[in-house]
Amino acid sequence: MITHLETDRLILRPLVQSDNEAMYAMDSNPNVHRFLGNEPLTSIDQVDFYIKAIQKQYQQNGIGRFAVQLKGSNEIIGWAGIKFVTEPENNHVNYYDIGYRLAEEYWGKGYASEAALAWRDYAFDVLKAPAIYAAAHIENIASDAVLQKIGMKKVEVYKYNDIDCNWYELINQSFIYETKI
Repeated sequence: MITHLETDRLILRPLVQSDNEAMYAMDSNPNVHRFLGNEPLTSIDQVDFYIKAIQKQYQQNGIGRFAVQLKGSNEIIGWAGIKFVTEPENNHVNYYDIGYRLAEEYWGKGYASEAALAWRDYAFDVLKAPAIYAAAHIENIASDAVLQKIGMKKVEVYKYNDIDCNWYELINQSFIYETKI
């Protein structure tokens, strides 16, 4: 399994239980959950469960959501990463989903785009994924902008838990080329 990725300003590394306070601070904020279709967390025990579930994904799939840590201060500002989805969603199954979530005070600073770009490149260059997918609430303009910035294309609107979401995809052009040779 990958141990970490680095960008100009970020270190992306596996989540560990000691990240629970930073994750709780982020996920207890109602503004962070505005477009997620769920409720903010109300106890740190919920974060402990969440981190354990992500760690299980690392074991099963060798990949998952990673902590987003600022270089220099080492502050945890959220998570980002590639998740291998094995349950059907929008008529897709067994695919790589790219995602990110940051604490509100770090929105609008380019961190989500920076992390998503690193994960896009990892998915295509290392995992050799044929494609990556993502979903964003149709009113989440900021998330749409991040996905478009890394080259993803909106292909349709679909319902997820009765919420209209934009469905994005990005096909690995290298994969297409290699399979045609």
